[in-house]
Amino acid sequence: MDTLSGTTATSVPVPADAPAALRKLYFLRFAFAAVWAALLFATADTLGPLSATLLVIYPLFDVACAVVDVRSAKAKADDGPVRGLYANIALSTLTGIGLAVAATSGIPAVLRVWGAWAVTAGVVQLVVGALRRRLGGQWAMIASGAISTLAGASFFAQAGTDDASLGALAGYAFLGGVFFLISALRLNRAGKEA
Repeated sequence: MDTLSGTTATSVPVPADAPAALRKLYFLRFAFAAVWAALLFATADTLGPLSATLLVIYPLFDVACAVVDVRSAKAKADDGPVRGLYANIALSTLTGIGLAVAATSGIPAVLRVWGAWAVTAGVVQLVVGALRRRLGGQWAMIASGAISTLAGASFFAQAGTDDASLGALAGYAFLGGVFFLISALRLNRAGKEA
């Protein structure tokens, strides 16, 4: 299995401000996910212009966050998760494009594209969280990656039902945001203890 960097989790020193940058990013991701989920949930029964726009915005926001994360990791010589973050940027960019196309075909197509993204991005998140475990607060990211992978499979299953809805995506995004909040709080605690 490729470790994304070829280094072990203990071989790279942790810069003192690395958790602070991640903490800020994780708080931002939680806030965005909470607002996004509320907006999507309000429009979950139909696939109109607002819900389609929200669907495309979510992975593009993920791209922006990953770019910020890559820059921060590179500036701090924390190359461990960088390859995984680049993979996430590529996956999320393709997902944004895929969702724009799928939105013209209906909710089942959207659920399939989102499901594929949830599975693949979940695996990447799990790996990046494992590489960053020395920073503290990463168990939530690891759990979130594993849950994302399982949720992606459930979106595929839901796409084949008569009552397919976008509501599950709102719940998924909110839960993911909660995991970011937990990690941010744990990083805050780890920073105070250090």
